[in-house]
Amino acid sequence: MQTLESSINPQSDEFRGNAEAMMEHIKTFREAEQKVLDLAEAAREKFTKRGKLLPRDRINRLLDRGTPFLELCSMAGYKMHDDKDGSMAGGNIIAGIGTVSGIRCLVVASNSAIKGGTITPAGLDKTLRLQQIAKENKLPVISLSESGGANLNYATDIFVQGARGFANQARMSAAGLPQITVVHGNATAGGAYQPGLSDYVITVRGKAKMFLAGPPLLKAATGEIADDEELGGAEMHAQVAGTAEYLAEDDADGIRQARNILEALPWNEQLPPQREMKWEAPVYPAEELLGVIPSDSKKPYDVREILARIADGSRFLDFKNEFDDQTVCGTIRIEGYSVGVIGNNGPITPAGSAKAAQFIQLCDQAGTPLLFLHNTTGFMVGTHSEQNGIIKHGSKMIQAVANCRVPKIAVVIGGSYGAGNYAMCGRGLDPRFIFAWPNSRTAVMGPAQAGKVMRIVAEDKQRRSGIDPDPKTLEFLEQATAKKLEDGSTALFGTARLWDDGLIDPRDTRRVVALVLDVCREAGIRELRPNTFGVARL
Repeated sequence: MQTLESSINPQSDEFRGNAEAMMEHIKTFREAEQKVLDLAEAAREKFTKRGKLLPRDRINRLLDRGTPFLELCSMAGYKMHDDKDGSMAGGNIIAGIGTVSGIRCLVVASNSAIKGGTITPAGLDKTLRLQQIAKENKLPVISLSESGGANLNYATDIFVQGARGFANQARMSAAGLPQITVVHGNATAGGAYQPGLSDYVITVRGKAKMFLAGPPLLKAATGEIADDEELGGAEMHAQVAGTAEYLAEDDADGIRQARNILEALPWNEQLPPQREMKWEAPVYPAEELLGVIPSDSKKPYDVREILARIADGSRFLDFKNEFDDQTVCGTIRIEGYSVGVIGNNGPITPAGSAKAAQFIQLCDQAGTPLLFLHNTTGFMVGTHSEQNGIIKHGSKMIQAVANCRVPKIAVVIGGSYGAGNYAMCGRGLDPRFIFAWPNSRTAVMGPAQAGKVMRIVAEDKQRRSGIDPDPKTLEFLEQATAKKLEDGSTALFGTARLWDDGLIDPRDTRRVVALVLDVCREAGIRELRPNTFGVARL
């Protein structure tokens, strides 16, 4: 492989300007994340008085000390539904991939410090995405549960689809994926089925309350009077109903028992021995990724500058560069793992589509995972492109992306517009993981282009109707359309709607991609022990 040579001068004014612009993007999304952390932290005194740990403290106790935790979908639902100022983003769920008792697993915690952990539509969408990640990557799931169930303000939005989360749990158990739940507090109505469908349940004495109908609803529905403990307390479920397998004394004890359960499973012993991975760091520091992307999105740059800062030894095997130079394809290694990379230096041309489709097939043949680095305005348009088969070749590229069998990882590092988003394995093409840089944009087309299109269409319609076009009305329509698409294409807008699995600092790209590559590798060699119906309490 050739060692890439950077043409960027980190001491230049242009580089410093780019870095400052990127830092502003990072600051914006970190401040948004901090709002959520601050709102949860405000509940610490209340939790302490109740003898409970805050949800994030529970996760910290659960994870092996010093191991990485990749948080997922942290800004789901940002400024959506009842999240007016962004402080309740995350769907009232904290989740990510971490290591517990030496075993990599998916950790999901109800964020009960915010609105009692009740589930919003964004929370349901996030739950379903997390379950997809667990299934595709063969990850055990540990849930730290304390939720009032569905947010009743949005019950009609989540009731029917909510069943899918339960179906997924049942199928994950049948697939051989262990699910462990610690019930730290309320688990009411539909929320009671989440632990009920888990394979192992731990209830915390004096704190867990797990019932289909709480005392008020029970009295209203049947006239029966019962208190929390006899109706759904931890001891009742452990000693009488048999819903819980283990009884914990407090939050910390419940977490300890969850770690013990996972430790007792021969999960890693079933894997074949892994060869020791050795690699070189990139020649260029990750810090320089801040200044690589021009602050002016219209200004081009070479995606190889990104590769030089994430690839082992900054080495890259370029594929068919002489055939098309706008769609960059080639092979790198990241922490020892071979990866096929597809990046953009401009629109996707007919030649670029054919080149990428061939490269994807070669990676599929060799079993090489794919990494897509989005920065494209989409497919090239115009008479020349149409006559050279852009629809035909673009369709074949999308077909290759959709049907290849290797893990696909996507990072939106710039713009991701139109069908270019599809061809570069956007959310709709089912990447195994997809992340975005905070400067990124995702939309059907650029805001300015959308505004002009609407103006031209409206003007033509007025002329056909015999109306003299009104320049002021047309200008207003153009500007309003452009602003709507501008506001609806930002990184925070997209991550709120789960168009990605989370925003990442550009400097963390190599570490994040390396981690998920290892997750994919482990999933590929792991054999599960499925059964027909999943584990049931009989």
